[in-house]
Amino acid sequence: MNFKNLLPTRLPAENSPSIAMYFKQYGIFIAFVFICILLTIATPNFLTLQNMVMVLRQISINGILAIGVTFVIISGGIDLSLGSVVALTGVAAASFAHPGTHGLFVPLLVGLLIGVTIGTINGLIITKGKVAAFIVTLGMMTIARGLALVVSDGRPVSNLSDSFNFIGGGEFLNIPIPILLFGAVILISSIILKYTKTGRYVYAVGGNENAAKASGINVNSIKLFTYIICSGLAGLAGIVLASRITTGQPNAGVAYELDAIAAVVIGGTSLSGGSGKIIGTVVGALIIGVINNGLDLLNITSYSQQIIKGLIIVGAVLLDRKN
Repeated sequence: MNFKNLLPTRLPAENSPSIAMYFKQYGIFIAFVFICILLTIATPNFLTLQNMVMVLRQISINGILAIGVTFVIISGGIDLSLGSVVALTGVAAASFAHPGTHGLFVPLLVGLLIGVTIGTINGLIITKGKVAAFIVTLGMMTIARGLALVVSDGRPVSNLSDSFNFIGGGEFLNIPIPILLFGAVILISSIILKYTKTGRYVYAVGGNENAAKASGINVNSIKLFTYIICSGLAGLAGIVLASRITTGQPNAGVAYELDAIAAVVIGGTSLSGGSGKIIGTVVGALIIGVINNGLDLLNITSYSQQIIKGLIIVGAVLLDRKN
């Protein structure tokens, strides 16, 4: 018997791409384009250069925060203290940014160091103290907010130098400084996650912590690194925000951590860890910013915007669980 005749003339390719695979890989980009098309049809003022620049300026702070928390979520953790860290670092930096006192370098250093210190404390308690990240960062959220109120005596810190205010309100080659900073954070973070050993270890720890430990990876050091990056970028975001509004506000940054986490989840990063990309987080932040901007142009109330944003977050998590 000729067994060759019993075989199919063409075997199906196991790894052949499917529509579902393409949608899983590029769905976030398709959704972003679709939203932009809808808003362009709904309001003629949406797709203008001035409005696009304004959207990018507005999302720069949330984008920087979201990139920081992307590292943490990929490693299997979470950070709820971001908004309070933004307030504390903004107030602290503004306290050293009065005209004729410490110049520009000192307030920048103070804000970043406070962010890094908070990240170090979070990371050490989580790794050495074996306390759940949710609890640690929830506690730090309250502590940092209280410190911001104590440092500022509950009042905005104003009278900031022009050089400090330039960070949030200035331009270079007609591009707002916050957008340039956001771009730099995107570039550096993408390189770290994609092309460095530390970046690969972050994915390994989030994918399977026990396997990563068995392969010789210092899991605690990698987790500590992610929390330092996260809070350090929150410190940068706090500086940019204080500079942009020209005051250090102790009540600033309320619920910023929710927008940042939403951008990460919408961008395709799994809440269970081990997968995610910076570019996805950036698109997620863009989607949130574009929706907020479009709803403002359509005169939708802020209360309704919160409902819509919440539905988007829940939908993104449902898609994450199905994938």
